[in-house]
Amino acid sequence: MNKIIIYQLFPRWFANYNETRKHDGSKEENGCGRFVDINARALKSLSDLGATHVWYTGIIRHATAAHNNPAITKGKAGSPYAITDYYDVDPDLAKDEQKRMQEFEALVQRTHEAGLGVLIDFVPNHVSREYKSTCKPQGVSDLGEGDHPEWAFSPLNNFYYMPGERFTMDMDLQGYEEYPAKVTGNDRFTSHPDKNDWYETVKLNYGVFYQGGGEKQFDPIPNTWTKMLDILLFWADKGIDGVRVDMAEMVPVEFFAWAIARVKKKHKKFIFIGECYDPNRYDAYLEAGFDYLYDKVGMYDYLRGVTSKNWPAEGITHQWMQHGDERIKHMLYFLENHDEQRIASGFFSGSGRCAEPAMIVAATLNQCPVMIYSGQELGERGMDMEGFSGIDGRTSIFDYWGVKSLQAWANKGKFDGGKMNDAQHELRDFYQRLLTLAREDKAIQKGQMYDITYAQGEGFNKHEQFAFLRHVKGETLLVVVNFHDREQQMRVFLPNDAFVYLGMEGKAKATATDLLRGGKQEVSFIPDGVVELKLEAWKGVILKIR
Repeated sequence: MNKIIIYQLFPRWFANYNETRKHDGSKEENGCGRFVDINARALKSLSDLGATHVWYTGIIRHATAAHNNPAITKGKAGSPYAITDYYDVDPDLAKDEQKRMQEFEALVQRTHEAGLGVLIDFVPNHVSREYKSTCKPQGVSDLGEGDHPEWAFSPLNNFYYMPGERFTMDMDLQGYEEYPAKVTGNDRFTSHPDKNDWYETVKLNYGVFYQGGGEKQFDPIPNTWTKMLDILLFWADKGIDGVRVDMAEMVPVEFFAWAIARVKKKHKKFIFIGECYDPNRYDAYLEAGFDYLYDKVGMYDYLRGVTSKNWPAEGITHQWMQHGDERIKHMLYFLENHDEQRIASGFFSGSGRCAEPAMIVAATLNQCPVMIYSGQELGERGMDMEGFSGIDGRTSIFDYWGVKSLQAWANKGKFDGGKMNDAQHELRDFYQRLLTLAREDKAIQKGQMYDITYAQGEGFNKHEQFAFLRHVKGETLLVVVNFHDREQQMRVFLPNDAFVYLGMEGKAKATATDLLRGGKQEVSFIPDGVVELKLEAWKGVILKIR
C-alpha cells in the first residue's frame, strides 16, 4: 500500500459559513456544516493538498441537547463519541433530515470521485446513556435488548450494571432516570460519576469480568461481539474504506482479532486505525489485524517537545528506533487531531509555521501514514471560547461554531482561499508541497531511511537540527530540518556507513534540487563528504540528489 495521507475534518464546522460565533450558541444561531456543503470543489482542493483519505469525524448519530437530556449531554452539539444509534447518521449534518443517510452516501460517492478514500469513526467501547437505535435493520436486536440488569455482569449482557443502585451526579439530572445504574464509559464502576468522567456514556460489555479480576469469558462468543461486528459490516457495505477505532485499548484485543478477520474476508482492503497509547500492547493489536496505530506517546509527544519545549532534536532518533523496521510502517504520525491542542495555540507554539520542521519529519521520515487536522494547514489557533469548551487550544467538538481560518479558505463554498491572508496562503502552500511530495515521491513512498544525525560534528547543532537520507534505486533524498528560531549556517556530514547501508555509489559532485522551495545547487555528495546549507528559522529542505 502506498503512503497514506489522511485529512481529518469535522463536518459540523468544516463548511459552516455562519460567522455569528455566539458563546454556547444553538445550531440556529451559530450554524452547522452539512454533508452537501462538502462539495466537489472542497474535495478537489483536499486532493490537491496531497490527501489520499478523508477522515469524517462525528458522522454516526450521537447525543445532542436538542434530542437528548441536556444534563447528560456535553455542550449543545454533544460529543460525537456518545453514540445514540450506530445505524444512523447525525441529523444536524443533513439538508433534509429524512434523507440524511442518502446524503451521507452521496458524500461517500463524491469523495471517491475526487480520488479520496473515506474513513469514519468506529466507537466500540461506549455509547450514550440514552442509546436506542431506531434505524437498525430488520431482525437486528438493539444493544441492551434482552439484558438482565439484575446481574452486575454476564457475557449475555451488552452493558455492566450496578444492581440496586440509581444513577446520580452532583447536578440536576433534569428528570433523567437510570435504574439500575450502568457503568460509565471510562471504566468507572460507580453509580455516581463526577464531572471529569465520561458521564455522558456507558461502557459496553465484551465479556471481561472486571469486578472478578478481569476474567475473560469469551466462549461462547459474547453477544456484544456479534452486534458490533454487524455494525462494522453495515458501514463497510456503505462503501467506506476504513475506520478509526476510538479508544481501541479499552476493548479486548481478542474481539478485534475475531471481528477484523471477518470484515476483511468480505472487504479485503478495509483499513483499521487504532487509537492506542500503550506501546507495550502495540504488537498485540497489530497481530489482531490493525493496519495502523497512533504514535501519540512516541513521535507526536517528542516532536511537540522539540518544537515547544526545547527538547533535543537528536532524540527523534529514539522515537523511530523503538519500533523497529517492521512496526514503524504501521505507526500513524500526526501533529494535530481533535484531542490535541492546535500547533498555533498559546498552549503549543503560538504559530503554525513553527511546526514546519516537525511536519517535514512526520511526513517524510518513514513509509508510515501521516495525518493533518482540518485547519492545521491554515495555522488555526483553536483559542476560541465556544461554550462547553473554553479557551483550551482545541477546536470544540461539543459546540456549534464557525472556524475563522476555514471560513477564509472556504469563501462561502468556493474553496479557493479567497479570504485568506498572506500568512495562511504561505503555510497552506508549504503543506501542499510537502504532502504532495510525500504522496508521490518514490523514495518517500518506498525507500529506505538512514538517520545521519548521530554522525554530525562541528557545524551541526544536534540539539536544534536533524538530518536523514531516504533512498530508493535511482533516487536519493537528503532531508535536513532546523528547529532553531534563527537562521543557521550548517555543515551536514555524509557518513560512509550510510552509502554502504543504502547501496549508493558515491559521486564527486551532484546536482541537488530543493523539492520544497525550488532551486538547485552543486553539492559534494560522496562518502564522508560534507554538504553545506543555510536554513532559515523553523525551516527545512528536501534535496533530491542527481
